[in-house]
Amino acid sequence: ASAAVVERIFRDLDETFSLYRPDSEASRLARGELTLRHASTSMRQRYAEAHDWRLLTEGAFNSERPDGVLDLSGIVKGHAIREAGLSLSALGRLNWCLNAGGDVVASGSPVPGRGTGSGTGSSNGSPWLAGIVDPTDRGHLLAAYPLAADGHHLALATSGSAERGEHIWRQQRRPPEFVQVSVAAPDIVTADVLATAVVSGGSAMLDRAVEGWDVAILAVRADGSLVATPAFHRTARAG
Repeated sequence: ASAAVVERIFRDLDETFSLYRPDSEASRLARGELTLRHASTSMRQRYAEAHDWRLLTEGAFNSERPDGVLDLSGIVKGHAIREAGLSLSALGRLNWCLNAGGDVVASGSPVPGRGTGSGTGSSNGSPWLAGIVDPTDRGHLLAAYPLAADGHHLALATSGSAERGEHIWRQQRRPPEFVQVSVAAPDIVTADVLATAVVSGGSAMLDRAVEGWDVAILAVRADGSLVATPAFHRTARAG
């Protein structure tokens, strides 16, 4: 029953927001058959959320493609995971981990009530460990980040060109400074948006994210070198 609820949430949002579906509301907006003013409440809410993030990141996160088409996939994915997590909690599920396309949100522990005895876990159980893949070697992990039982970071999102090619609209036309960025945050939307924003905005946006939000970040430069924020150094485990 829990799996069916999660599947329905993703299916319903895909039917509304996917630009790959010609019959979706997003596709009708892109073709000019519908205006945002007359769009559904869900569409307008996600547009407003994306617009707020664009302001907060000073344009590093942007839901408008270079061709002018509104593409809310960058905010809808995080929203879908967020809604699925809320539904699982509402169903009374306390211990779960949801992975959607590499973005992870967790609750509770994979082994409730069993601490690690080393200070990494808690009396409520050991944390979930979210692996961060090496973009140069998909069979190797760079690190594992603890989520949920270990602390207040419940979500980890990874963005970049290593997995899906060049799909992020960057603020600068020069080659990207980071090919992969992973962000741990208290919620999945913040993690997902800021991961995309740092890929787009580079070091300046990474500094802004650390100063403005409660996050831990691991970024991979084009030459393979790593940049890790202090919070990431303190918490993550080596791959």
